[in-house]
Amino acid sequence: MLKFLNHKKVLFITTKNLDYIRNSQELRLIRTQADSCDVIGSYEKSYVKRLLSVYGKLFRIKVKQYDLIFVGFAPQLVVPFFRKLKKRELAIDFFISLYDTLVCDRGKFKEKSLVARFFKWLDKKTLLKADHIVTDTKAHGAYFSEELGADMEKEYTLYLEADSSIYYPREQKKSGGIKDKFVVLYFGSILPLQGVSVILKAIGYLQMRKDIFFYMVGPLGRETERPDHSNVKYISWLSQEALADKIAEADLCLAGHFHGSIAKARRTIPGKAYIYAAMKKPMILGDNEANREFFEEKDGEVCYVEMGNPKALAAKVAKLADKWKEQKGGE
Repeated sequence: MLKFLNHKKVLFITTKNLDYIRNSQELRLIRTQADSCDVIGSYEKSYVKRLLSVYGKLFRIKVKQYDLIFVGFAPQLVVPFFRKLKKRELAIDFFISLYDTLVCDRGKFKEKSLVARFFKWLDKKTLLKADHIVTDTKAHGAYFSEELGADMEKEYTLYLEADSSIYYPREQKKSGGIKDKFVVLYFGSILPLQGVSVILKAIGYLQMRKDIFFYMVGPLGRETERPDHSNVKYISWLSQEALADKIAEADLCLAGHFHGSIAKARRTIPGKAYIYAAMKKPMILGDNEANREFFEEKDGEVCYVEMGNPKALAAKVAKLADKWKEQKGGE
């Protein structure tokens, strides 16, 4: 619940694709709590075309007919450039910091560069203009306050949700020659903070365990970058529906984040964790304060492992596989 939405006439603005999970989540909330909701967005596949489409609509719209303007994903690309938005109560979803993501996390620009300073200015300008700041974790909110000057009294934590129409518990059906193996799954867009290298090293440590099999779903790049072990299958892409079926095959899912030195990895809860939970799949999470905000460690459901430590991850997977075999043997 976001109490500032109650009984308001709301204009929702987003430059992200309209079916993006965060947009869908926020639109459900707005339509539940507010009196009405109009949407400015675009179905264009190109981000540049979506941005230009949204800008064109914003130039034409009269904001005085609304009580509240809610700018979704990446408000930094909208709020600083449209002064008229501040004529009404303004809420933003500060899901990411441009400075933190592109400079600190992905290392696209040097910290002291002009571009980095511009991104930090955009972040600060956007946060300063907002009356309400929505974040995905409390840990992120604290960082935005300390690093970017956000007013913590304006912050609201809205944790992600999985799309329950796609991701829900279903019967486990293992395919091919893995019916008698302990199946471990990871999927992701392979961003640095996810720590995929940690997972791949862990798979290497377990390559002699013929009873453990890994699915790695995501764009891992050139074939030579993938360890060629018989205990792993690489899948470059799956639709959401096909991904849900593949998750259903798994006995254990890897959520992360597992990178040990990127600070952002400790402040965010991986979206895949919500999906695994919705499908009631046991998972391994990186041990950090953001994950512990939402997920309680429970035997057989959620367990934690030290971030940046592939040996610890491998040991945890092996321990859970051994426990699974014991339980199967007793059936």
